[in-house]
Amino acid sequence: MVETKDEITVFGGGCFWCTEAVFSELKGVVSVVPGYAGGHVANPTYQQVCTDETGHAEVIRIRFDPEQVTFDRLLEVFFATHDPTTLNRQGADRGTHYRSLILYANDDQKHQAEAFIKGLDGSGAKGGPIVTEVAKLDGFYEAEEDHKQFYMNNPDMMYCQIVIDPKMAKFRGEFAQHIR
Repeated sequence: MVETKDEITVFGGGCFWCTEAVFSELKGVVSVVPGYAGGHVANPTYQQVCTDETGHAEVIRIRFDPEQVTFDRLLEVFFATHDPTTLNRQGADRGTHYRSLILYANDDQKHQAEAFIKGLDGSGAKGGPIVTEVAKLDGFYEAEEDHKQFYMNNPDMMYCQIVIDPKMAKFRGEFAQHIR
């Protein structure tokens, strides 16, 4: 049996349909699973999370091969594909379940995320202070089946065309050399 050195991390950057679509195309990403994390209710449903009463955010769990894609590259893509300056909101999507969030799996990820945010904040590149929350991953609940691979399975849905298509075009343009 071959030993794997894959790592995981969890990102919340608004709607998990969008973030899953982006990271699914990135070289070195082994898998992307949408779900819920950062809250206080065990096994929440989508409907519960949408009430903003569970404390959970819509997130994606990324399993990646650090020999193919660095955690720093994941951070670069994450911050390039959502607005980390809007509190509890991404575009028209509003609520704490849409907050910008990094849930780290180890101390190296924590330090890299904090340093990345400090550098991004210091550069002023985002036009405002970064509000991304950085916390230890202490639980992840997979989303229901109909939320998995949503963009791939529903390309003709209006939300996919209006919201996700432009985000994917931007991502593909900026990170073309890092796409599978």
